[in-house]
Amino acid sequence: MAKPKVERAPTFELGSMDFPQIQKYLPLYDLTDSQGRYLHWNQLKWRVPRDEAQNIWFAIKFQRFMQLKEIDLKDEQGESFSYCTPNSIEARLHQVIKTAGGTVGIVAGAAASMQIQAKFLVSSLIMEEAISSAQLEGAATTREVAKKMLEEERPPVNEDERMILNNFFLLKKAEKSCKESLTVDLILEFHRIATLGTTENNVVPGQFRDADDIYVEDGNGGIAHQPPKYHLIPERLQMLCDFANNDHSGVNGRDFIAPVVKAIILHFMLGFEHPFRDGNGRTARALFYWFMLKNEYDLFKYISISKLLKDSPKEYGLAYLYTETDQNDLTYFIDFQLDIIIKAFDELKKYLEEKTDEFYQVVAMLEKSKFSPLLNFVQKDVIKKANKSPGRYFSVKEIASDYGIADNSARTYLNKLAEYKLLLPTKDGRTTLYIAPSDLLQRLV
Repeated sequence: MAKPKVERAPTFELGSMDFPQIQKYLPLYDLTDSQGRYLHWNQLKWRVPRDEAQNIWFAIKFQRFMQLKEIDLKDEQGESFSYCTPNSIEARLHQVIKTAGGTVGIVAGAAASMQIQAKFLVSSLIMEEAISSAQLEGAATTREVAKKMLEEERPPVNEDERMILNNFFLLKKAEKSCKESLTVDLILEFHRIATLGTTENNVVPGQFRDADDIYVEDGNGGIAHQPPKYHLIPERLQMLCDFANNDHSGVNGRDFIAPVVKAIILHFMLGFEHPFRDGNGRTARALFYWFMLKNEYDLFKYISISKLLKDSPKEYGLAYLYTETDQNDLTYFIDFQLDIIIKAFDELKKYLEEKTDEFYQVVAMLEKSKFSPLLNFVQKDVIKKANKSPGRYFSVKEIASDYGIADNSARTYLNKLAEYKLLLPTKDGRTTLYIAPSDLLQRLV
């Protein structure tokens, strides 16, 4: 992914500061501007008098420096990464933690009905994230085709579909392994799953790059980011694993890093290290999900950050570059990612509300029907879909995948609907398919 070009910020060094020059600006400028924005030099210099810009910048940097918190990670030159949490970030961090600690039903505002749908939502929304993550990396397959492939469990027919299927398995792996400690081998396994069967940039699944010819473009043909040397990758990723596994709970005198912030840092650092020829972004996002689930923020199973990153590629690139061009200040990336997470929760809330409304519409429609007491949630939800799309085909594998149930259960539910003549069974070779009739509403009476 190309990143836009960014001018490196003037370097702040406490020992060489001319305090009389910046003193008058200290009461006027804070870590953020009046709107709570954590501005980079590239953003600030156009908003202040040009001849005073650098002194104003140093006044802001001084106040940021007083709150910066170093972490146990360094760049190739030995300079530490750090971050701070101004009021605007603290507020959003509180909002994310409060929401992420809830349940699907609470977010939807309809606890009872949405808890019933939880298994279905996990499967459905993991599909959405898998598709969006692949599209963010350039996959051109449409959402409709991709989702049908995942639902029907058919083999991918091209590399774009393979990337989406890999992402689906990758997110499942992140969930399955969330109780494990992070190891270099687990990162390699994430990458192997993400890139299996793909050829972009001559990637070798589950293997580090073996040259320094990989870099990130700035959008103008230049180099925005040159990752650390390839021979340092095993050592540097071991340090990343140590950081992930270290106790940052703040208990018994330990350092405290909020789990959400730590997950965002892991996301950034995997992208910064760029240890693979391709698939770094997909692996980084899986690492983010892995750490959030490890810390029991289970609501992250239901959100898609890649969909929103795909819609904001420039801002995503800038968040990396602002950190890299301002003395490894991770606050820019944390700030951006918190916004993305909050937007993802907002989209989840909207999605859940729509699903709840649709479900109650079906319930209302079925209340007067003789079939109402005979149908379970899955069957009612299938009827909802059938009513919206006359002529649609349903398969056992699709229903099993969508609702997280066994094939035998899915087959039983569909056969009952066929027995009630609410779906029409047909054969495609040896496979039974179930068609939504055009007169479904009349059949329900």
